[in-house]
Amino acid sequence: MIALAADVGGSRIKLGVVRDGTILARRIEPAEAGLAWPQRLPGLAESWRALCREVGVELAVADGLAIGFPSLVDPARGRILDEWGKFPGCANYDLGRWARETFGKPLALENDARVAVIGEWRQGAGRGCGDLVMITLGTGLGVGVVMHGRVLRGAHGQAGTLGGHFTVRYGGRACVCGNIGCAEAEASTAVLAELAAARGDFRSSALAREPRLDYEAVFRHAAAGDGCATALRDHSLSVWGAAIVNLVHAYDPERVVVGGGIMRSGATILPALQRYVHAHAHTAWGRVEMVAGELGDDAALLGCGWLLAEKLAATGLG
Repeated sequence: MIALAADVGGSRIKLGVVRDGTILARRIEPAEAGLAWPQRLPGLAESWRALCREVGVELAVADGLAIGFPSLVDPARGRILDEWGKFPGCANYDLGRWARETFGKPLALENDARVAVIGEWRQGAGRGCGDLVMITLGTGLGVGVVMHGRVLRGAHGQAGTLGGHFTVRYGGRACVCGNIGCAEAEASTAVLAELAAARGDFRSSALAREPRLDYEAVFRHAAAGDGCATALRDHSLSVWGAAIVNLVHAYDPERVVVGGGIMRSGATILPALQRYVHAHAHTAWGRVEMVAGELGDDAALLGCGWLLAEKLAATGLG
């Protein structure tokens, strides 16, 4: 089975051609999330065509499209339900119709973090585990859940995916979702510059001289003893730890997989989160296993392949 896969993020879009659990070709493009969604789609279509040409795959033999999108979605109708400040015009746009008209192919659409957990569950750090949670640390905080060997979706398709919007600080920062004190609003790449600028020691910090402020810089300067970076690091680790404790309490997983771009500093992050969760999670049965994701940027692309296979099997097209 061949899937034209896309992992749409707030900063980057990862595209690939996936065949039977193997990525034949991939590319990463700027998301251009301020561009209207109908105007962004032709670029995605052309990128898929170029990738197919690159590996000698005829579009006619592709089985369909699979897209992971950073929002709540309606997989049955092939529609995104909420913009959340990204890709104006995406809400209620008929992606299923676009896929049929552009490629003559069916579409599998899911939340991006849920697609990532499918990838890790099937081929990565979640293999062999029927009850797991994955949290992706990046521009936002994405969450996906597998329970009893099934991907958790819920009555309206949002079960599990809003783990980054669990309240970790009552009376905290306002979040784009409408809540206050969400984990994502308290510690994510999207808010890092605001968190840093709000500190009185930022201007004298080495972070202020960075051409691009990201968590790689935070962890690097914290390791060198920079006070502002150390405070931001410790604050973020506590927020992420509290979020994972909430996820453990809510979903009772055997294993927690931590992924996302921020995990490039995983050698520091994972041990700190393990200590926090083991100290604070109420798990009378023992300790939840915590591991780093194995697939990196490929998790969602591989998950897209499995997602499309699931869609085709459910509709009798597989």
